[in-house]
Amino acid sequence: MTPTEALHQHQQLCDELHALSLEENSFLQQHRRAPGPELADRKRQLLERLDAVLGALRTAPKGALGEPSLRQALDATRARVLQILQLERENEQLLLRVSLGAHRVATPAPTLPPGMLQKIYQRHGGTP
Repeated sequence: MTPTEALHQHQQLCDELHALSLEENSFLQQHRRAPGPELADRKRQLLERLDAVLGALRTAPKGALGEPSLRQALDATRARVLQILQLERENEQLLLRVSLGAHRVATPAPTLPPGMLQKIYQRHGGTP
């Protein structure tokens, strides 16, 4: 695989990962629950393919990626990767909120018996 082919495959996979991250983000915002395992499987498959393409990019000669046309493609890919990372961070925060919200139990806050607060202040030398 030539460096140009590897870079174009890398771009395509990054675009697919970005679309999948957007899909996950929309799901989390609309349904307020974690998506099913099929989304995680799709992401895992894309990441495995990305790992293979990155291996091809690592073996490319250093000078091959210095061409102006490839340099622009590389810069665009880096920008896409940053977008993916930002989306994934937002998705993690949404997942955390969703998972914490699911475990919350609506229990009223405990109340102190009448006069208890005053007794506590008196015990510790303060006056209410």
